[in-house]
Parts: sequence; C-alpha cells; structure tokens
Amino acid sequence: MAYFWVSLLLALLVPTISADPDPLQDFCVADTSSSAFFMNGLPCIDPSKASAKHFTTSILSTKGNTSDSLFGMSVIATTADVLPGINTLGLIMGRVDIAVGGVLPPHTHPRASEIIYVLEGELKVGFVDTTNKLFSADIKTGDVFVFPKALVHFAQNVGNSPASLIAVLNTQTLGTSIIPLATFASNPAIPSSVLSKSFQINVTEVETIRKNLGGN
Repeated sequence: MAYFWVSLLLALLVPTISADPDPLQDFCVADTSSSAFFMNGLPCIDPSKASAKHFTTSILSTKGNTSDSLFGMSVIATTADVLPGINTLGLIMGRVDIAVGGVLPPHTHPRASEIIYVLEGELKVGFVDTTNKLFSADIKTGDVFVFPKALVHFAQNVGNSPASLIAVLNTQTLGTSIIPLATFASNPAIPSSVLSKSFQINVTEVETIRKNLGGN
C-alpha cells in the first residue's frame, strides 16, 4: 500500500518539475566569473552590486556572420554571459540570421517551447509532431510562428535576400540537438551499419554524409 502512495505522489510531482524552477528572489544577476555548480542557473552576485547594465544588451542588434556556417546561418543568444540579469528567469532570446538558400536544420530543444518573429526576409518553417505529421508555413517580415516543446523543427530562407528572426524560449538552458550532427557527426560515431539500415542508404553514402558534416 505504501508503494502505491509513493508511486502516486511521484506521478503527481513529475509534471511540475518539467520546466525551469521559479526563482526564490527578485532577480539573480549571474556571477559569470564563478565556475560553481548551481541548480537554477548560475550563482548570484551580491544583489547590492546589481545595476541596470546587468539587465540590458545590444548583442542582438548586429547581424550574425553566415558565411562560415555549414548551413548558411548564424545564431546569437542572450545567455547569462552577455545578459547577466536573465539568470534564473527561465527565459532566453536569440537572433538567427540565414543566408539566401541557408537553413536552420531540423533540431530539437528538449527543455523549451519557442516562438519566433521574422525581422526580415521570407522563410519556410515547420515542426513534426509525434505522429510524424508536418506543420509547415511560409512566413515573412512581421509574422510569428511557434514551435512546441521538444518537437523537431526547422527554418529555411526561401527568399532572394538574407533573412533574420528573433526567437524567444521559455528556459535558460534550452539544450539544442541538431539532428544531422547528432546522427552523423557524434563522437564517438554511431555505427555506419545502424545509420545505413535506419536511413535505407548504403555504408558508402553514410560515410560521405559523415565526412561532409565533419564527423569522425
């Protein structure tokens, strides 16, 4: 009987710990010089030493360099390193710039839902649910699209000029698993025989993709 009540309690508690915990103070400006482990973000500086400069940044005002990217895109994020005041608030904002023909490849954020706003350009975006149904749309400057938590999603520049978007996610540590890299460029490598069977391609093709993605 005791086991039943313990199991029931755990079942009720698990959903409540699936997101970032609420802060226990007004704010917790990150001590970016500390390497200490902290369950809810980074350690805090002395609150009396906090100022408005800790809560603002212009990092998203400049376009990212897409020319050096494998996929023709650049991501800039307001992590606690550049915006210490965001620490423990369960938020992160980012800017994504995508060159003509570039792509933000299929990826997941296991700990966050995401909403994007198109600053400029034309994008094809979409996500796939757990029944393998694709939800996709063509969006342009001023449009908004939302990606549900943990689902595979993507964005591609389908216009004739560079595209930029702003993304907001409801976690401080979103985690990002880029599907092509996680699959073909892991370290150590997933066995070629596994990928060959999974993607219905031959081993030579697996090795070619792995090489193109910089895998081992």
